Amino acid sequence: MSALKNAAEWARGWLLDAALPLWWERGFDRVHGGFHDKLDALGEPADLPKRVRVQARQTYVFAQGAALGWAGPSAEAVQAGLAFMDRFRRPDGLYGPSVSREGVLLDGAPDLYDQAFVLFALAAAQRVFPQDAALRAKADGLLDLLLASHAHPGGGFRETDGRPGLRSNPHMHMLEALLAWAELAPESRMASVARDIVPLALAHMIDPATGAVGEYFDDRWAFRSGPDGAVREPGHQFEWAYLFGEAERVLGIAHPAAADRLYGFGARFGVQGGRALFALNADGGVIDGSSRLWAQSERLRTAAIRGEEADALDAFATLREFLDGPLPGLWRERMTVDGDWVAEPSPASSLYHIMTAFVALVETAAHAR
Repeated sequence: MSALKNAAEWARGWLLDAALPLWWERGFDRVHGGFHDKLDALGEPADLPKRVRVQARQTYVFAQGAALGWAGPSAEAVQAGLAFMDRFRRPDGLYGPSVSREGVLLDGAPDLYDQAFVLFALAAAQRVFPQDAALRAKADGLLDLLLASHAHPGGGFRETDGRPGLRSNPHMHMLEALLAWAELAPESRMASVARDIVPLALAHMIDPATGAVGEYFDDRWAFRSGPDGAVREPGHQFEWAYLFGEAERVLGIAHPAAADRLYGFGARFGVQGGRALFALNADGGVIDGSSRLWAQSERLRTAAIRGEEADALDAFATLREFLDGPLPGLWRERMTVDGDWVAEPSPASSLYHIMTAFVALVETAAHAR
């Protein structure tokens, strides 16, 4: 356990001393407001539109910074993220995907994935500001709107942008957000909808032959025909396994065998040379052998929470390679199948993944004997 504790100490230091200061000092736009989408190798913001999912994720990140004891202005950062998210709100009550750097809403249909992250950010902010009833009201209103306008008759939600078919990924993050709210308000509508997503995943999103979760489905919640229906992303096997554990902790819904199969498929087929790969087919064969930072983070988080110490330390070692960026607090996002780094700015959206992994690592090490 000493190795796990050492890893947790390093992770906490990286967050508090490098990442959070950098992304608040350079990653927040003090002219127009909102969090920048990416920082380049010099720590300068890329001239890009601002996405609502980045605002939501960074709001969560700085809320977690407060919980970890960051000495910086966590509450100010959370308030700033919440305020700028309002720029994305459309007349219909949903959140558009992006605004200009100046904060002007751009054309683009709303995405169910983004609505889930708005709910998630509101839950994180509620922990920082427990007396702010407006946060709960805003979350309730958004969920009610989604249920009224985009509920799917077979369970879950239709895509808010009108695209055909259904996806598991937005539902995964919707479950994540609803579990965060259910922990704060166990008798809420959020808890009830979370309870519905778990059996939906078991019945339709998970392949009974392998226990792996798919990505793309038709309008009847059957695996989509063709190559898309066979895609299995290792990072998502780990994420769903983690969320099944959270559903047991928060809601009392226990499906350990399903969580074991999800984790087992990801670990057996989706990790090579210590790296979580990007995409497999339904049988576990490699479709895309490149690696993304977020998948390493999800492997670490789930392994740590499940008590898979060897896997957690292996994932942590790999993640540290990704975090060996041009500046402390930045990272390298992608590695090719040949093991080469892709030269590109560090996306703010990935700090959420790193934070979730490192929080799990810190909490696991704190309870280790």
